[in-house]
Formats: sequence, structure tokens, C-alpha cells
Amino acid sequence: MLESVGPLTGSPWIYALVGVSVLFDVFLPVLPSGVLVITAATAAAAGTGAATGQVPHDVPDILVLILCAATASVLGDLCAFRLARRGGPRFDRAIARSRRLTSAQARLGSALARGGGALVVIARFAPAGRSIVSLGAGAAQRKIREFLPWSALAGVAWAAYSVGLGYVGAQWLGATWLGAGVSLLALFAAGAGAAYVVRRPAPAASTPAAS
Repeated sequence: MLESVGPLTGSPWIYALVGVSVLFDVFLPVLPSGVLVITAATAAAAGTGAATGQVPHDVPDILVLILCAATASVLGDLCAFRLARRGGPRFDRAIARSRRLTSAQARLGSALARGGGALVVIARFAPAGRSIVSLGAGAAQRKIREFLPWSALAGVAWAAYSVGLGYVGAQWLGATWLGAGVSLLALFAAGAGAAYVVRRPAPAASTPAAS
């Protein structure tokens, strides 16, 4: 895996590739943006482009990788949010046909109304959770000021976690398939835990007993 992106890790183009991948995986969750971020961070930790020995120690830069991935994450969220918000009745009917989107829309609307958007942050780690939450928030006609701060926090948290996994894994186990594999397993484990939280039914509101 490291060898396949070796030439790019020694070039500023790696940032563009990471940004595009993260931006568009809100619409195509099958894009391996997390894999790419971890791979770039692993190469950065090694100080070489996939162990070729030809890449300067500061390419790619860890902080720039985090900033690039976080910014692309927020921009992708906003694109999906705006698309759903302006989709009109046709998009609303499409949301209604999806049980996952309908449930996420209801839960997210309630969470944002209470001033708590932790669900947005947690969903960022779940497979397709980012798509469900961004589209659900837009379809629910939530205000941008309610959604944007939590989207930014989610993007920074996910980017820092993913880059950190790649960097620490490479420092611990070396810039090899083993180090990258362990980092990816940790990313997938976080995704599985987040998916469980997002899909868990919201607790039913208690109704006051009649006197």
C-alpha cells in the first residue's frame, strides 16, 4: 500500500489527493479517504516516501495533513448539507424512503435543538455516518450556525485521529504493511463503535403521569 502512493508522498500533490478524497467521500462513502490519510501519515512518520529514501523529511507535513483533511471534511459536509436543504419535496421523499436517513434526521434535529451536536462528531467516524448526518441535517432544514461548529469539530477530530494513528503506528511498528495495518484496524474499530452509537435507537421521551 505504501509503495503504491510512494511518488505522491514526496510531492505537494499528496495534499490535493487527500483533500479531494475526503471532500467527495461524503457522497461516495466507498472512497478510501481514511486509508489514504493513514498512508500519508505513515510515510510522513518514516521521513521518506514509502521507504524510497528520496523524499525530504518534512514531506508530507503532519500538521498540514490534518488541516487539509479537516478542511475538506467540513467543505464536503457543507456541500451535502446545502444540497439536502435545497432539495425540496423530491429530496424529502427520498429521505423518507430511507429508514437510516429518517432516523438520523429525527435524532440530529433533536440534538441540535438542545444545543448538543455530539452525534455529528461521533457519526464522522462511522461508515457512511457523515453522509447520513449531513444530508439529514440539511433535509431537516436546520440552521447552518447549528450544524457548522459541530461539523468543524468532527472534521478536526477525525483528521487528527486518522493522522495520529498513521504517525504513531509507523513510529511504533515502522513504515511497513504491519504498522499501516494496525493503524487501519484501530480506525475501523473506532468506526464500528461509532456506527453502534449512531444506529442505536434514541431513548423514548418520558411522558408525565396524569394527576
